[in-house]
Amino acid sequence: MTEPRRVVVTGIGPVTPVGTGVEPFWEAVVAGRNGIGPIRTIDASALPVRVAGEVTDFVATDHMGAKEARHTDRVTHFAVAAAKLAWADAGAPAVDPARTGVMFSTGIGGIVSLLRQHEVFLARGADRVSPFMVPQLMPNASAGHIAMEFGFTGPNACITTACAASGHALGEAFRWIRDGRIDVCVAGGGEAAIHGLTISAFAQMQALTKNPDHERASRPFDRDRDGFVLSEGAGALILEDEERARARGARIYAEVVGYGASADAHHITAPEPGGLGAAAAMRDALRDAGAAPEDVGYVNAHGTSTQLNDAAETRAIKRVFGDHAYRVPISSTKSMTGHMLGAAGAVEAAVCALVVGRGLLPPTINHEHPDEECDLDYVPNEAREADVELALSDSFGFGGQNAVVAIRRYRP
Repeated sequence: MTEPRRVVVTGIGPVTPVGTGVEPFWEAVVAGRNGIGPIRTIDASALPVRVAGEVTDFVATDHMGAKEARHTDRVTHFAVAAAKLAWADAGAPAVDPARTGVMFSTGIGGIVSLLRQHEVFLARGADRVSPFMVPQLMPNASAGHIAMEFGFTGPNACITTACAASGHALGEAFRWIRDGRIDVCVAGGGEAAIHGLTISAFAQMQALTKNPDHERASRPFDRDRDGFVLSEGAGALILEDEERARARGARIYAEVVGYGASADAHHITAPEPGGLGAAAAMRDALRDAGAAPEDVGYVNAHGTSTQLNDAAETRAIKRVFGDHAYRVPISSTKSMTGHMLGAAGAVEAAVCALVVGRGLLPPTINHEHPDEECDLDYVPNEAREADVELALSDSFGFGGQNAVVAIRRYRP
């Protein structure tokens, strides 16, 4: 049996409300910079929620041709941009296209294009619906366009598991390389679902915050949290066989060492209150990594800023870590980015890769009022220096989907 290969992160490409590109993004999250603001991309005057995390200075044609931009949804614009940024960050390596894959996910896909074309259908009739609507809305459009952009002919897939989507994408891409199926993979996820209907739907579920103060709207683990902030963007990581990366002299951020997945099998939107499913995924990731809970020096929490998620995740961490739960630093970068849905896992795994390499923990901002149920160390409000060998990135989604990725400091 072939020995499992080591898998490393050689490129990072974030497109987020707090910054685009590795260094602007990292500088923002360690500074505790808020990326949430009044909604500007649509008229929100009649909506129940008027704040979101938007990528405000993004221009699609900076990353693709004008014709491709016209014929694709905003989620694909973000995805292609993130992939190109990550690939450049990895040094644009020469690869065998057949041994290079794409695993790029989303929670919702091109829903805005679908809704716009529905408006066209109602107002102007069937013969005015765009022939590009189907490839705009399909969840796997981003993965397909990334492959075409680079000419990669290896395995190409999209996992659609709500807010766990890009966590699953990274985990499965890790397995592809570890098991020898491919050598390199563009892995991650994207989301672009800021629309009046989606905002109204999430608000009707009581999932979104009604806090009009955009500076304090996202407050994970805080007593006064009342819902998440809908955000958009994408995150891409270049995962690579370690021997290949070393042979080409690549700069290596970190090593992916474990992946865990589970289902709550409890409720279609609410997490299992005791954190049983989330805990199972964390244990699975640690087992895959050959690590003990005491080895973990940082957890990037799913931390959505909802009452149910934050309490359940806290209980899950206590189940897995026992007394160590009170010693391990935890932060939710969603306090700054908002909830990027299917893009969140990839962006937050990128945070973990940077944490283990740079020894600095981003804070959970807006943590002002302690909650008796959420009583762990959430790195409140200020970044902190820390020597972290192993980090976990938690991603949980509607449907009871759980994905956890374990990332370790790289040592040759």
